[in-house]
Amino acid sequence: MSMSRRRLLTGVAGLSVAAHVFNSAASVAAQGEYLVGRGISDVTGPAAENGMMGYSLTQQKTTGIHMRCRARAYVVVDSSGRRVVFVTADLAAIFQSVHQGVLARLAKMYGALYTDQNVLLNATHTHSACGGDSHYALYNLAILGFQEQTFSSVVTGIVEAISKAHNDLEPGSMMIGRTELTDASVNRSRAAFERNPAEDRAQFPLAIDPAVTVLRFKQGGHDVGSISWFATHGTSMTGANRLISGDNKGYAAYAWEHDYAGVRYLDGVPGFVASFPQTNPGDMSPNLNLRPGSGPTENEFENTRIIGDRQFRAALRAFGSATEQVTGGVDSRLCYVDMSAVAVAGQYTPDGRPHSTCTAAIGVSMLAGSTEDGPGIPVPEGAKNPLVEALGGLDAPIPQALADAQAPKLVVLPTGAMRPYPWTPDVLPLQILRIGQLHLVAGPAEYTIVAGLRIRRTVAAELGVPLEHVLIQGYANAYSQYVTTPEEYDSQQYEGGSTLFGRYTLPAYQQEFAELAASLRTGTFPDQGPVPRDLSGSQLNFQTGVVFDDPAPFRNFGDVLTPPKSSYRRSERVSVVFVTGHPKNNLHRGGTFLEVQRLTGGQWIRHADDGDWATKYRWTRTLGATSTATITWDIPADTPVGTYRILHHGDWKNGLTGHITSLSGTSHTFTIS
Repeated sequence: MSMSRRRLLTGVAGLSVAAHVFNSAASVAAQGEYLVGRGISDVTGPAAENGMMGYSLTQQKTTGIHMRCRARAYVVVDSSGRRVVFVTADLAAIFQSVHQGVLARLAKMYGALYTDQNVLLNATHTHSACGGDSHYALYNLAILGFQEQTFSSVVTGIVEAISKAHNDLEPGSMMIGRTELTDASVNRSRAAFERNPAEDRAQFPLAIDPAVTVLRFKQGGHDVGSISWFATHGTSMTGANRLISGDNKGYAAYAWEHDYAGVRYLDGVPGFVASFPQTNPGDMSPNLNLRPGSGPTENEFENTRIIGDRQFRAALRAFGSATEQVTGGVDSRLCYVDMSAVAVAGQYTPDGRPHSTCTAAIGVSMLAGSTEDGPGIPVPEGAKNPLVEALGGLDAPIPQALADAQAPKLVVLPTGAMRPYPWTPDVLPLQILRIGQLHLVAGPAEYTIVAGLRIRRTVAAELGVPLEHVLIQGYANAYSQYVTTPEEYDSQQYEGGSTLFGRYTLPAYQQEFAELAASLRTGTFPDQGPVPRDLSGSQLNFQTGVVFDDPAPFRNFGDVLTPPKSSYRRSERVSVVFVTGHPKNNLHRGGTFLEVQRLTGGQWIRHADDGDWATKYRWTRTLGATSTATITWDIPADTPVGTYRILHHGDWKNGLTGHITSLSGTSHTFTIS
């Protein structure tokens, strides 16, 4: 096997440490079927004045936190000592920059134990997490450039989650459960779906992918975790939202961990870790009425809760009825492919003739957006984006050869031919990860349900395994827009306009994944392929930082401007306003900007924080450098009666010295009766 440059550069000291850990784990695993470990960490970025990733709206900047975003990691070691890592993060995407950053940190910590070959990173695709962590310009345009704070939070949080899972390894077992969920998604691109052959459409009689697949983890005889795959977009929260949120899948994880399993995120090692990754949701929307923020209700927060709760309950059914024992080893294969230059054999194309992919480009329908989930990229007349201007503007020439190759797409932006470097990646990671009889086909894109079906069929046939033992794992290890079938591509709906490498993008993926599957089946290793670009030194940022903070005349940081009432009943809302500083001064990653405390036995005990569904932390710039923090708590119906208070934790920046100082504020007490 040809080794990547990163693996060749691993230090001798790191290798010796890794070998010791590896051999110790193998010895323990030999006593049973597997070692399993789980970990969870915070990947929340700046809670104010940071662009969100997903809707590409420049005006959608963070103004607080509804739910913190988290990375959930699982490590599985088989009896031979081979291991794999699976991570799902509450993010819009795993960008190639993050993949590179995480692997570099892991190499320093563990040597050759965890590499691009056996680590699979993926995202839930929430559209309410911080953006700016990509090294490719298209994904930073609305954020006005690369945001180091976001990047650092994401990379550090993912590495922490993996490290916790590594340290959590214990003898264990896994089982697979399955069910169907039909009221948490709808096909938002039905016209394109109907162009597919009848045999493909017959697999999805409701034009959705209802499959829920759950991997149930045990350590000894105790349930300790789950991975629940289901296809629906992370767009229950609309483009009008400004609060950080894990969207419906973030709520599903919270409902299982916090509400069902009693996990307290700030109180040590969690007893249960539940992740809700995607499969092939490219044309699946949670907005059941096919309008943003509409369906099942007309309230985006309630929609997020309901769609998340339905996923949680379906996953719990599959978890409870899981009887298929996971057996056999773990394994993985990864290679890098230049997806802009794949010669595709006729066996994978609709007409049986050879074709090729082409330089990446987006079409006019991509700019128009998905009317079911959100608007497209607005380009108002006369508006200026400093990042776009610095990169040379949007008026890039479109060669006739590229226009012909992308037909029938009407090309508006040749992202793969932009200067000084492409605005979207072309060298992309393709990976297949095996856990016993379950195979995860990890691709760096959003696959429609029929595109996913065709890849699964291709891989299952090559491996000689049942189709149900092959899952698409989208949003994995990098991001490169959508993948549609050639038939769907021809209709040039939003998804087709966002399929970067032309009409034969999907056949190219089928071919390359088939080769990867063949190497997994035969125990050989493919050529690693071209090395992805390292663009870390080519980043621009036009988003202003914090200059200084001012408490306003006659005020001190932490002062209460609006106190709570003296008493409340359950289901009422508590609201308190504090004088504060800018959240970018300290992200409080792994901590909280707020506490709801309850008086218990003469001591104040934290009852809720900014990672809870019932709380909201909102930051507002009131005038110049002055700002306020509004903390609300919607008192749950099962809240114990008693005496409570609200605390705010923040930080302020001195304009003369630049020094950052912590601040705190405490409300007066109130009762819940």
